[in-house]
Amino acid sequence: MPLALLDEPWAAGRKLIVLEPRRLAARAAADRMARTLGEEVGGTVGLRVRLGSKVSRRTRIEVVTEGVFARMILDDPALDGVAAVLFDEFHERSLDADLGLALALDAQGGLREDLRLLVMSATLDGARVAGLLGDASGGAPVIRSEGRAYPVETRYVGRDPGRRIEAEVADAALKALRAESGSILVFLPGQGEIRRVEALLRERIADPSVDIAPLYGALDRAGQDLAVAPARTGRRKVVLATSIAETSLTIEGVRVVVDSGLARVPVYEPDIGLTRLATVRVSRASADQRRGRAGRTEPGVCCRLWEEAATGALEPFGRPEILSADLAPLLLDCAAWGVNDPRRLAFLDPPPAPALKEARALLEELGALDPDGRITEAGRRLRALPLPPRLARMVLAAAERSAEAARDAAALAAVLVERSLGGDAVDLAERIEHFRRDRSPRAADMRRRAEGWARLAQTRIPSPLRGGAGVGVDGPGFDGRSLDSNADAAPLGAAGLRSGPATPTPAPPRKGEGMPAGPLLALAYPDRIAKARGRPGEYLMANGRGAVLEAHERLAREPFLAVAEIAGSAASARILAAAALSPAEVEEAAGSRIAEAEEVGFDRAARSLRARAVRRLGALVLAERPLPVPGTEEAARQLARGIAGVGLDALLWPKALAQWRERVMFLRRAEGEEWPDLSDAALIATIEDWLAPRLIGKAAIADVAPDDLAEGLRALLPWSLRARLDAEAPTHIEVPTGSRIPVDYG
Repeated sequence: MPLALLDEPWAAGRKLIVLEPRRLAARAAADRMARTLGEEVGGTVGLRVRLGSKVSRRTRIEVVTEGVFARMILDDPALDGVAAVLFDEFHERSLDADLGLALALDAQGGLREDLRLLVMSATLDGARVAGLLGDASGGAPVIRSEGRAYPVETRYVGRDPGRRIEAEVADAALKALRAESGSILVFLPGQGEIRRVEALLRERIADPSVDIAPLYGALDRAGQDLAVAPARTGRRKVVLATSIAETSLTIEGVRVVVDSGLARVPVYEPDIGLTRLATVRVSRASADQRRGRAGRTEPGVCCRLWEEAATGALEPFGRPEILSADLAPLLLDCAAWGVNDPRRLAFLDPPPAPALKEARALLEELGALDPDGRITEAGRRLRALPLPPRLARMVLAAAERSAEAARDAAALAAVLVERSLGGDAVDLAERIEHFRRDRSPRAADMRRRAEGWARLAQTRIPSPLRGGAGVGVDGPGFDGRSLDSNADAAPLGAAGLRSGPATPTPAPPRKGEGMPAGPLLALAYPDRIAKARGRPGEYLMANGRGAVLEAHERLAREPFLAVAEIAGSAASARILAAAALSPAEVEEAAGSRIAEAEEVGFDRAARSLRARAVRRLGALVLAERPLPVPGTEEAARQLARGIAGVGLDALLWPKALAQWRERVMFLRRAEGEEWPDLSDAALIATIEDWLAPRLIGKAAIADVAPDDLAEGLRALLPWSLRARLDAEAPTHIEVPTGSRIPVDYG
């Protein structure tokens, strides 16, 4: 399409910008178009991605990743010299693609009426997009092309839910190898599953002509190119891929697809300000995309590891990232654009209010936005660093300490945003060391970029970074900011962590002093400082979320961690990246976020109140010491609530008081609701009203005397009913023999 548009009169002398969702897709598209023209990339067709740009004065078509375009249009809203912007594979609905299209539409409406926009996809909700792109006269035209596709036979092979997905996928791939010809493309949710299936297949495939090739976003370029390249003559390939292989590229020779039906996506939880990776069922559109990979060059077969009936239950399209992402970067970009409310822009799906509220709170804490939502000088300084806001803030805060600390922070930011570097160790200190020793061209390029971030952070250290406005500086050119893994930084969580500044004031600069990974990470994510609890590897984070490490991990016995990334549900969250913290480093990193208070709580086992002085960071208790229980009304209410929790039977009930209660309940049943409800449920629900006032100065259930209970209970019966109680429900009945017999109202 770009080649077909290049010679249109309206494009003469100007560029076409083509957006692709990932670097691998961008490289593949640029290579294909350049080969079609008989050229190398960097001539008529250029490429602009992080760690690999090739453009020249002759370049007319620039293939860029979506994050690059968002930065490009923010730096040059008029897009001077650009004739058209083409959004390819738009169905993936990344946050950067949605933002880029919204900004392009805004620029088209106010600055560049001649700017042409084209949105493309094989599985697009065309009517909605056409409506978004259209003007008052109607929607944009929709052009459909069936193209050339070969027939694909779909087989539903199901799976045993009692077995791990890796074992089921390996079995299906082995059957396909025996039954079918050609290479095989296997879709798995993530890198971990890919490596485990790879190990299973290498154990079980004896044929030396079969090559096994992983393919995922964090894989280095050489590994990705090996997976995408055609199999050598006389050989077959089994490519184990994430959803990165769904679109935008063709792996020649593949005629069999094995689809696990799963994908890993980031899920943002505004209530705790945390982005976690979740494994979900794919949408029908994604399943169709995966199936289509088997019919690109010849008739093929798709084996789906689910039952045919389950296909109808799949979501029609994937969930747009804007509905489940941390919106702090988007909000800051919109503020830089001059829009303090992103919902004023034309988004296909408006950003959700809870996530926007959380993002705004974070950016105001960082001093990046003023109370009216306008970008501040500190915000411009954050944007000058091509990093998510919290990582940018980490580098800037480290620069206040020393030049060496700034370099350490930039290196940590590099391994977090460029996951293909540094290895896959959970311990980020190991990743940084690996990154610094790596002599590959990609690592060297990223080290140069990290050095640039550190220098930029040190150009002018603004004292207002401690919560106020900063001094803005223009940063060097940048060719990308979004993460191919979609695992960006997440904003602050629990409201209880907002008592202090976004990060503590760093220690005074000391020449040549660096900073370990743990304290640096705590500058970016103070809400993810985690404390060990229970068995080795079990941790509780300051935001209240629990998470675990494998017991064999070196970090599993550290008293404190700073956590960068987790995966899984709240009940079984796994730590994927973290760094160690000592108790002293927690104290320094958390700073004024640590709250000191006297707390009173009920000890259920001892059936008594316990008072303590506590130093707390969010949900974490850092230190405590016992105190005498105060004789306050609040302590009395705590004891009353504790009694309610263990049950009223824990109190001493004199026989006469128990009978009195039963008499009142007898009359309530007989005469109606004018008599008070003294059932266990009613008394527990109101225990702070009738019993707590009698508990002031008491510390345990054993201290509650029968008179305390009687006074509280009898006060519930109005004076007007007390005489009637004795008349209508007497304690004794006199019988003809003259004996007074007690009545059991129970």
